[in-house]
Amino acid sequence: MSLTVKWIFWLWVSLVLAQFHDNGCFGCLEEEKNALLEFKASFYTQDSLSLPSWEDQETDCCQWESVNCDEKIGRVTKLYINNSRDSSMQDLYLNASLFLPFQELTLLNLSTNFISRLVDDDGFLRLSKLKKLQLLDLSNNTLDNSVLASIHAVTSLKTLLLGANILEGSTHIQELAALNNLEELDLSNNRLNSFITVQGLKNLSKLKVLHLNTNFFNMTTLQSLGALPSLKQLYLGDNNITGSITVEGKHHYCFSGCLLSNKFPSSVHPYSLLSFIELNTLRNLEVLDLSTNFLTQDFLQIVEFMTSLKALSLHKNRLNGTLPIQGLCKLKNLQELDLSDNDLEGTVSSCLGNLTSLWVLDLSKNRLSGNISSLLISSLRSLKFLSLSHNVFQSMASFSSFSNHSELEVFELVSNNNGLVVETENQTWVPAFQLKVFRLSNCTLNGDSIPSFLYHQHDLRVVDLSHNNLKGEFPTWLMENNTRLELLLLKNNSFTGYLHPLPLPPTNVAALDVSNNRFHGQIPSNISKLFPNLKFLNVSKNSFEGSIPSSFGDMRNLVFLDMSNNSFSGGIPKNLALGCSSLRALKLSNNDLVGQMFPEVSNMTSLENLHLDGNRLTGKIPESLSNSSSLLSLDLSYNNISGKLPGWIGNMNSLEKLLMTENHLEGSIPADFCSLDSLTDLDLSKNYLSGSIPPCFSPPSLRQVYLQGNRFTGPMTKALSECSSLVILDISNNHWTGVIPNWIHELSSLSILLMSRNQFEGKIPTQLCQLSMVTIVDLSHNNLSGPIPSCLNEIPIKIGFRSGKFRKDSYLFSSFKYLSYSYKTQFIELFQESTDRYPLRSEKTVAAFMTKNRSDFYRGNILYYMAGFDLSSNKLTGAIPPEIGKLSRIYALNLSHNHLTGPIPTTFSSLEKIESLDLSYNHLTGMIPPQLIELHNLAVFSVAYNNLSGKTPEEAQFGSFVETSYEGNPFLCVALLKKNCNQIGEGSSVTEDREENSFIDMMSFYMSFGASYITVLLGLLVILCISPDCRRKWFQLINLCITSCSTFFLHYLC
Repeated sequence: MSLTVKWIFWLWVSLVLAQFHDNGCFGCLEEEKNALLEFKASFYTQDSLSLPSWEDQETDCCQWESVNCDEKIGRVTKLYINNSRDSSMQDLYLNASLFLPFQELTLLNLSTNFISRLVDDDGFLRLSKLKKLQLLDLSNNTLDNSVLASIHAVTSLKTLLLGANILEGSTHIQELAALNNLEELDLSNNRLNSFITVQGLKNLSKLKVLHLNTNFFNMTTLQSLGALPSLKQLYLGDNNITGSITVEGKHHYCFSGCLLSNKFPSSVHPYSLLSFIELNTLRNLEVLDLSTNFLTQDFLQIVEFMTSLKALSLHKNRLNGTLPIQGLCKLKNLQELDLSDNDLEGTVSSCLGNLTSLWVLDLSKNRLSGNISSLLISSLRSLKFLSLSHNVFQSMASFSSFSNHSELEVFELVSNNNGLVVETENQTWVPAFQLKVFRLSNCTLNGDSIPSFLYHQHDLRVVDLSHNNLKGEFPTWLMENNTRLELLLLKNNSFTGYLHPLPLPPTNVAALDVSNNRFHGQIPSNISKLFPNLKFLNVSKNSFEGSIPSSFGDMRNLVFLDMSNNSFSGGIPKNLALGCSSLRALKLSNNDLVGQMFPEVSNMTSLENLHLDGNRLTGKIPESLSNSSSLLSLDLSYNNISGKLPGWIGNMNSLEKLLMTENHLEGSIPADFCSLDSLTDLDLSKNYLSGSIPPCFSPPSLRQVYLQGNRFTGPMTKALSECSSLVILDISNNHWTGVIPNWIHELSSLSILLMSRNQFEGKIPTQLCQLSMVTIVDLSHNNLSGPIPSCLNEIPIKIGFRSGKFRKDSYLFSSFKYLSYSYKTQFIELFQESTDRYPLRSEKTVAAFMTKNRSDFYRGNILYYMAGFDLSSNKLTGAIPPEIGKLSRIYALNLSHNHLTGPIPTTFSSLEKIESLDLSYNHLTGMIPPQLIELHNLAVFSVAYNNLSGKTPEEAQFGSFVETSYEGNPFLCVALLKKNCNQIGEGSSVTEDREENSFIDMMSFYMSFGASYITVLLGLLVILCISPDCRRKWFQLINLCITSCSTFFLHYLC
């Protein structure tokens, strides 16, 4: 009977549980499910692919993605609906009332959804009914200040995240005063500059974490934060906090007493309000981030009173002077200290050794010098992260000083020059630490091989030993011992031998750089199996040979591949183009590759940089390359590529560099190129291109244009007329005709203008004088006529290279405890540096300019320190404007082979930097101005074939000029020609002397002619008298002549 009762009891319990399940205790409520579906319908478009599991009415919504429920009660408690709307969608107006059914909700994440406003005026007031809501994340949207008006109603909030919105200006923080349970507030990455009042801050008595970084806050904001007594973490990085925080002169002694008594001298510096009152209330502060501001070293004088500090970041401020700065060494609880990227100098004092709790120390990117003390190193045994890179240290204590640092995980010492001496091999020692990151680069090691203590490391993730002149073979043992190794940099050393295969593939290696060494042989054909997860591979500047392995196509994760400057031969494998769909950069420059440049089919849809220059590739540019529509840089220079420029290149909207010099391309530039709005560099020089540039071609970001050595014809159209960023324009050695366009002055950034060896005619436009940035102008070998514009002196000749600075950021390691201090790896940095994505082509930027009687090629940055004008081989007339002498910064001036007249201007003596001056083959007259001896830099001087007269200067450098500098001037007295200059006067006396000499010569001629005539006549008479036979023949001849003349006259006259 009892068994029957128990059976009935358990049956009843089962039915009750089933009933509860149907009512929702073991599954989400129907009301909440409907609310989620309604939310999705209002949040997304009908064709959206977001939240695909939010569809089936029959499924339990607690199993849907982005939804967390309480297993006991089956109610939704957390919603992670972040980053679920596509950027193509319109800004969203959020209906907050949709969340009211979720009465047990504790977390609501709506970040990164393009939310701009709320549907009704109530805003978030309705969310006040959600009594258990503790975290609300609205970061990375487009909300403005109006969101603060209603959010105060949600009084249960402990965490409110409003970072990365468009909050701006001064804000009434009292709008948040009702959130008296708030413990963390994030207002970072907005446009806020101040709090109008601090009353709201006083009510936030529980606030522990405050994020205000990346705004426009200033020093007054710091003063107002003293109203937050519970604050432990304060993030104010990347703001406008400027100046120093000091107490003046004699009152400095009052620090400790005043802080205790709250009594302050009347002459305290205005900013000392923070020094005393605010710091007195912020003495519980544990984390202070003031990175990327404008603070000076005086700030650290008052940091000593913040004795609770565990983390302090003053990265990228204006700290200078010596280290440590007063007060810093008293922070005995400090665990993280970042003083990187400042202007600190001098030696590192052993005082820092007092910070025995320190486990993160970053002193990189300063001007610290001297020796790195072994005493300091041995004192900081808690260190986990130490970066001393980019300073000017002379030497470092033996690396064995770290032998007892059992916690050390990251060590960085990258020297600015290889003068830093580091001892790694002074004795046999076994380290107590296991490093994760080891960077020792550009140093002088006391051994020429990889430091031996690395044989004891088994947990390395990043190893950088570049620029150390290390020798030996490829360290396969380093990968075998450290199976978690992710990045290995060995570039610019003297390693030799082959890349040997490893017994077990290093599956975690993502980046390998062995460039600029002496490796040789072939790349292993099964490289895809040796490094299955490789993302970055640089083997450039070695002596590798053979064909490129087709197994590269099996490396699906490969992002960057640089095999340039080797001796690879054969063709580009088809499998490479088909399989490497993730590849962003491919550099095969300067090898011996042949055949078609690209296969007919390509899946390189992510390709951004393609460099195939310096090979022997043939054929046309294949259409398969059009699949790489994200290309930023395309370099096919120095090959044998033929055919026409394909129009589909114009569809590459992101293309920045298009380089195809020295090929066999023909035809015209397609009009489709007018769509290349991102183009910065265009080099189509030394091909067989013809026609003209499409008038619509004026990319706004274009900086360099090389079209020289082609067959372009016709006049210059409006093409390039709107390129205000253009720095170099080279259209020389073509067949351009017509006049130099008047819109030339609109190229306001133009520095180098090369238009030589064309058929331009007409006058040099005065608009050329409005090019305020120009330094080199070459208009030689054209048909230009008229006078030289006197306004050329208005060009200021600003010499110097202009460039930008570009961000290089990336992260690998997880954050440290307080400052989110992430180890910055070189993945993206390597990618940007190796692909030359942003800077000008410093190694390829070239301009040919005639100077010193030769055509010089100016390359790289030196190009921007050259200045000169070449107007030679034209038809210019008139006198040389004396204003030209005001171009005091030019190095070369060539006006030869024209029709210039008049004297050489004496103002040329002001050309103080001139090195080459050529005025030959003109019609210049007068004397060579003696003032030209003041041109101390003049190395080449020519006035040959003019009408100059007088005596040439002989002092200074004029005593060394060769005879050809003056030839072709018959009235010029040149000491080199050994003429008697004392007998030669000015031009008029020379003429008189020549006339006088001419009269004496004519008298001699007349006298000799008369004597000869008489002698011949007398000899004839004597012969006729002596010989009868001769006399008879003579008279017969006379008779014949008379008869012939009579017959002639009678025939024509009668």
